[in-house]
Amino acid sequence: MIRHTVAFSLIHEPGSSGEREFLDAAVETLTAIPVVQDFRVSRQISPKSPLAFQFEMTFDGVEAFTSYNNHLAHVGFVESRWTKEVSDFQEFDFEPYGLEER
Repeated sequence: MIRHTVAFSLIHEPGSSGEREFLDAAVETLTAIPVVQDFRVSRQISPKSPLAFQFEMTFDGVEAFTSYNNHLAHVGFVESRWTKEVSDFQEFDFEPYGLEER
């Protein structure tokens, strides 16, 4: 299992129609990709981080994660929306850490 997360801020004003349209488009586009599981959008509430939102999703493994990254819907969303509307981000991709790996 891989947990893919990306924390980000948008160029849009908080609470604006631009912000809502971006987030709605992300949910519609990314959840339609068959390998995406447990998609979640969260809003940052801590003043300790300048990043306002987080997308989180899981994949069954590396093959599914690679499929997502290469999927035309994901690539299209990144090219048409993400690169134009995201002002800053950090991406984190994790797999479970088990006792056998210590």
